[in-house]
Amino acid sequence: MLPKDYDAEIKQFNKEIRILKKKLERSEADRVRLEETNRNKESLLRRIISELEEYQGILEKKSFDLEQAFNDLTLMQDKLVEVETMAALGGLVAGVAHEINTPVGTSITLASTLMDVTQALLQAIALGQLRRSHLADYLETASESTRLILSNLMRAGELVQSFKQVAVDRSGLEKRLFNVKQYLEEVIVSLSPQFKQTLHRITVEGDRDLEIQSYPGALAQVATNLVTNSLTHAYLPQEKGHLKFDVRQRNDRAIVCYSDDGCGMSAEVLSKVFEPFFTTTREKGGTGLGLHIAYNLVTQKLQGRIDVQSEIAQGTQFTIALPIDVGSE
Repeated sequence: MLPKDYDAEIKQFNKEIRILKKKLERSEADRVRLEETNRNKESLLRRIISELEEYQGILEKKSFDLEQAFNDLTLMQDKLVEVETMAALGGLVAGVAHEINTPVGTSITLASTLMDVTQALLQAIALGQLRRSHLADYLETASESTRLILSNLMRAGELVQSFKQVAVDRSGLEKRLFNVKQYLEEVIVSLSPQFKQTLHRITVEGDRDLEIQSYPGALAQVATNLVTNSLTHAYLPQEKGHLKFDVRQRNDRAIVCYSDDGCGMSAEVLSKVFEPFFTTTREKGGTGLGLHIAYNLVTQKLQGRIDVQSEIAQGTQFTIALPIDVGSE
């Protein structure tokens, strides 16, 4: 090989060496940058993990606080529902007690009068001063007094009997076989004090023979809440309304339709009517739990369903569908 060839080859080698050296330098620089980038990524990743762990702790605490708040709210709602239920029963007791007081008080007065005229008659007999007119007056007074006493005590007895069964059912919520129409009529009797100062009338119509195996106390509470809702919201003072229960059987369901001919509800109110604490009369002391309680009792305790239809100035209708035997489904 000629010297020129060696020089050319050496130059070529030197050129390649410089190229390789530059590539190596670039590779080293890239490696350094890559290591720095990896260190930055690791640092960023550790910071992100640390922040995520911190956020997770915060979220877990917030989740616990929310769960605790929800449990407290549920407990408070249950207590309010219980208070509302017992308040309704208390109102029933007070109303029936007031209603019973009238015939019992009248009977006591009549019995006292009868005792007085009887003592006067006995005294006249003892003194030998009995006259035919005295006896005739006494017999007339005794006859009228005993008739009125019997009438008033029968009225009180009806109230006591209706109240006794309804109150027992409400407080115990025991399952039993009962006639739906007859039972609703007993509930209406127990609610009669609420209608004393109104012009409204309430009727129960439909199937006289329909019996279901269910919880009458729950149904009594539902009926009471529906009627109370109508009396509170559907009518203005001095308005005259007709509230009605209609009982039918449809296949394997007992259908209880409750309706009033009051002012009705707007679509907005209708969409929220079963929500807890929703009321349009909060300024009058409304709790917004009446229809919510009714909805829960129907759907949970009675294992049925309840629907509502209403329009402004067209009244309101609640349709309740209940199984014939609540335990058989």
